[in-house]
Amino acid sequence: MSAHVIQGQKLAEAILDELKLKIEEKNLDQQIGLATILVGFDPASQVYVANKRKAARRVGIRSVHYDLPEHTTQEELLRLISILNTDPTIHGILVQLPLAQHIQTDKIIESLEPSKDVDGFHPLNLGYLLVGRPRVIACTPLGVMHLIRSTGYNLFGKHAVVVGRSTIVGKPLAHLLLQANATVTICHRFTTNLAEITKTADVLVVAVGKAKLITKDYIKPGAFVVDVGINKDEHNRLCGDVDFDDVSQVASYITPVPRGVGPLTIAMLLRNTWDNYLRSKT
Repeated sequence: MSAHVIQGQKLAEAILDELKLKIEEKNLDQQIGLATILVGFDPASQVYVANKRKAARRVGIRSVHYDLPEHTTQEELLRLISILNTDPTIHGILVQLPLAQHIQTDKIIESLEPSKDVDGFHPLNLGYLLVGRPRVIACTPLGVMHLIRSTGYNLFGKHAVVVGRSTIVGKPLAHLLLQANATVTICHRFTTNLAEITKTADVLVVAVGKAKLITKDYIKPGAFVVDVGINKDEHNRLCGDVDFDDVSQVASYITPVPRGVGPLTIAMLLRNTWDNYLRSKT
């Protein structure tokens, strides 16, 4: 068996093209605004933000960027967010994570106006997802669901295993899978006999940040495998949490790293910004 490789990059391109068309057809009297905030000079974060801003410009969303020094205080950051919360020209606010250690991430996320939260991390938006009435959904889980559905795969009654329980990926994704009527198991660092659980998965999503953790010995033959991890291998090349070459031998579907889930995360971020704009006009 050789797995079908799902190219997330192509799916993301299609979403961006569709979004660009929608924005053009709307003939807006006010441009949609996305504010991005980067604290410090982490090279990876700089690349991520640059890619998001580039994609925003491509679809016709105005990108306003705030590049703040590493020594920016929590109070200064909160003041900036307060200004953006009340700015009618801004429809989405993105604070690039991780933040410096002297800044409380939870406090920053909670300070965002929920209707301008494009990452879907605000507790109110997570709560709406929990009760089955989602508004703003975390971008990576949303991208994973789009990726699975793009193949025509039916999640109804399937056993989905999510490895990783972060509020960024694992927990919101588990609720989305539940709402698609899958039976969901969440595994984490304290899970014992991980391979025994993952080998029962019809759908396996891995988001732990450990290079090539999952090999074919963890996989049920014919499983749908989604790799959310971004790591560097022993040759300093990008790789995921899944050993792609090994697992491809037994899976039915698999996502690559890079050009798998990552591009869809950015596409969903911009779609969230668009949705926030539409809600602001109702």
